[in-house]
This record gives sequence, structure tokens and C-alpha cells, in this order.
Amino acid sequence: MTIPDSIDAVQDRLSTAGYVCSRPLATVVFLSLRLGRPLFLEGEAGTGKTEIAKALAACLDRPLIRLQCYEGLDAASAVYEWNFAAQMIAIRTAEAGGGADRAALQEELFGPDFLIERPLLQAMRGSDRGAPILLIDELDRTDEPFEAFLLEALSDFQVTIPELGTIKAAEPPIVIVTSNRTREVHDALKRRCLYHWVDYPSFDREVEILQARAPELPATLSRQVVAFVQRLRTEDIFKKPGVAETIDWAKCLLALDVVELSPEVIADTLGAVLKYQDDIQKLQGSEAKRLLDEAKASIAAA
Repeated sequence: MTIPDSIDAVQDRLSTAGYVCSRPLATVVFLSLRLGRPLFLEGEAGTGKTEIAKALAACLDRPLIRLQCYEGLDAASAVYEWNFAAQMIAIRTAEAGGGADRAALQEELFGPDFLIERPLLQAMRGSDRGAPILLIDELDRTDEPFEAFLLEALSDFQVTIPELGTIKAAEPPIVIVTSNRTREVHDALKRRCLYHWVDYPSFDREVEILQARAPELPATLSRQVVAFVQRLRTEDIFKKPGVAETIDWAKCLLALDVVELSPEVIADTLGAVLKYQDDIQKLQGSEAKRLLDEAKASIAAA
């Protein structure tokens, strides 16, 4: 599918994939697609950074290739590996057959049949449906040496395999890099990307998101859920709930056939919103009722 030709078209396309996109975010996505620049999305966990890559893949009908980052990730794990077990079987088979041509065997062992392609190499290969979406998720979890390697790979959109040579993308992938900002990502990488901070949405936008992702939820309950979660984010808690938790909680309430929030319902389902016991304990008893009252008051005043 072709790239959207305007910011409004980006918003419309993402909307068809269930992603409610703000105008500033749609603008930077449009520019990233039009200019062929990687997009660096930074923000709190659960604000929809990963989801935008999934939505783009869906609305553009492109394959999504995800590189999930973690501490200790290296180039070999991100680009390629050789299938060592299959290579050993091929060697034993050749030896059993007797008199194998060593040069031919070596060429075969380090050929495409024994190559395990990891996300970066897969992204350079491309697909029949056009350039894939390459999601480099939670880059801040990796070490600085991998970040330096990635800088080179994204500059030239090519990777080198010593046994096979350099593989360059015929059409550069659409790259989205995300970070939860557990550490600062180096400026050199940010400079090669378009940048956007993905913040918690406004009340109206979060209600719109909830209606898109949980359309069966009654409108009144939807507004109560969003108002309560937004009040939670102002409290002194260890981990503020993201939009993902809002959606999860709404689906839990749907499963329980809840029609209106109450302190009792909140106490029973708080584990869908908060993920740390200390935070849950802070919201026991009168605290949950206080926040619910404040949430309902804010709705009434709107």
C-alpha cells in the first residue's frame, strides 16, 4: 500500500488500525515516511510507542520486524547467526560419505542454507509488499556498544557478514526506535532520527482511544475509567499506569459486566491498573473512594 500523502491521511490510516493519533505525532510520522528518516519515539512505558509500529504495519500492509532490545544484546543476535547444529550434521554426513571436498564443504556450510537471519538482516532483505516496518523496541535497555553498531547500520542501511559480504537494503526499511528513557540514548543516534516525545494523552483523547479499543464499554463507564486513571497519575506512586493499563482495566470491567465504578470494584480489579504491591496498598480503603469522588467531580465539572 502506498505511503499517505498528507498528515490527515496518516491520522485516517492509523485510525483504521485502531490507533488514535494526535496531530503532532501524525506530523512526525508523515515526515518520517516522506523523508525516509528513522523515527525515534521516547516516553513513559505504556503510552503507545510500540503500538504505532504495529498500527503502521497494519494500515500500510507491510511486514513488521521487531527487534526487542535487552541488556547484553550484541550484533550477532540482532543481525545473524550460523546454524551450528545443522553445520555439524552436514560435516558428519560428509565425513561418513568419505573424501568430501573441503573447499566445497566450507562454501556450503557458510551459505544461505545454514544462515539464521535475525531482525536487522531480515529488514535489509525487504519483502514483496515493500519496505518492512523495523521496530527497534526499548533501545535504552541495550549497552552503548550495540547503540554504536546500530548507528552505523541505520546510517547506510546495510550489514556485513564476513563469510558472505555486505548486504545492503534495496529499499530502506521504515524504522521506528522506541525508548522508555531508563537511560539517555546517545545524541549521535538521535540526530539521525526524527524525534517525538509520546506523552500521556489528554482526557478526551484517552476516552477516544478507549472507545476505539474497547467499543463495548458504556460511555459513562469509559469516562469514569479514564478520569480515575488520570487522577492516579497525579499520585505519588512508583509506576504510573499507561494507556495500555487503561485499556486492560476497561476489558476486565467488561468481563465482569460492571456498569459503574465503585470503591469495591476498584479494590477487586486494581491489579489490572497497578503492577506494584506498594502502589496497590496505597489505594486501599478511603484512598480509592477519594480518587473516585475526585474523578466523578472532574467529569461533572467538564
